[in-house]
Amino acid sequence: MKLLNLFKPLNHWEEKMDILANINWEVVLQLTCVGLIVISGPIVIFVLAFRNGNL
Repeated sequence: MKLLNLFKPLNHWEEKMDILANINWEVVLQLTCVGLIVISGPIVIFVLAFRNGNL
């Protein structure tokens, strides 16, 4: 009976790994890159305005 209790945490770990395996990581990374590009535009504009057009 103690041997079965030993493997219960492993089953829970497998469920977590299944969730991570089902995530489409390519889409997540692509959306992250697009978000960074979209955010960087206004940041450059604010830096230019703050420095009076001098980069």
